[in-house]
Amino acid sequence: MKRILYFLATNLAIVFVLSITMRILGVEPYLNANGLDLSNLLVFSAIMGFGGAFISLAISKWTAKRMSGAVVIEEPRTPTEIWLVKTVRQQADAVGIKMPEVAIFDTPEVNAFATGMTKNSTLVAVSSGLLNAMTRDEAEAVLAHEVSHIANGDMVTLTLIQGVVNTFVMFLSRVIGYVVDKVVFKTERGTGPAYFITMMIAQFVLGILASMIVMWFSRQREFRADAGAAKLSSKNKMIAALQRLQAQHEPSALPEQMAAFGISGKGGLSKLFASHPGLDERIAALREAQ
Repeated sequence: MKRILYFLATNLAIVFVLSITMRILGVEPYLNANGLDLSNLLVFSAIMGFGGAFISLAISKWTAKRMSGAVVIEEPRTPTEIWLVKTVRQQADAVGIKMPEVAIFDTPEVNAFATGMTKNSTLVAVSSGLLNAMTRDEAEAVLAHEVSHIANGDMVTLTLIQGVVNTFVMFLSRVIGYVVDKVVFKTERGTGPAYFITMMIAQFVLGILASMIVMWFSRQREFRADAGAAKLSSKNKMIAALQRLQAQHEPSALPEQMAAFGISGKGGLSKLFASHPGLDERIAALREAQ
């Protein structure tokens, strides 16, 4: 889940700052003497939307390292570090990608993530909590899961989807702001404060709704990464890793930060915002796979 949170947080921050900056500087080619130019607005929204997403992707490794405190293993010294680097190298060779950077971040959480702009410029990081809680076989499956994310190009695909939803959020929020300003507040010349305020509120609300689409894709890619991990390590090892988490954290309620493997079994509306499927779903999918 960490890779998703880092990416989304950075993307939202960049788009928000760009949006405010454009507003302050008056760079709004879609507003002219004739009103709202929808063609120019769509182009503007696409540039801003995809720009924010791809900037987030470009700095994803740097952001992840800073936010998680991950320390890259430059020269493996301990048996655990040697095993980690060796395992990731073998898996990277198996899927035909360049060796990722391998890092450990210090936290009791059972967590792992992979990120990077391209398949050949990536980072795989695991928590100290995961290394302490899991056997080598289980940890191997988790690493295979993260390497599968890289091999599947999930970060690039996520970026494209985020760019699309960014574009429509920016486009619709400005249309809503303009309509409210003109129809409700009856601003006759230019745009009034209501345009900016309504546009920002609409952008926030639509952004939350759009995140459901991104989270749906995220849940689907977890099943693909599980399947990839089953091929790289084994189905039994991946199931064992998920069962280890299940045994450790059920049936008690889980803190939100333990959602790295979709541990939460929440239903209802909250499920729409989950970045990972439930453990039961993932285990069942692996067992049914040929």
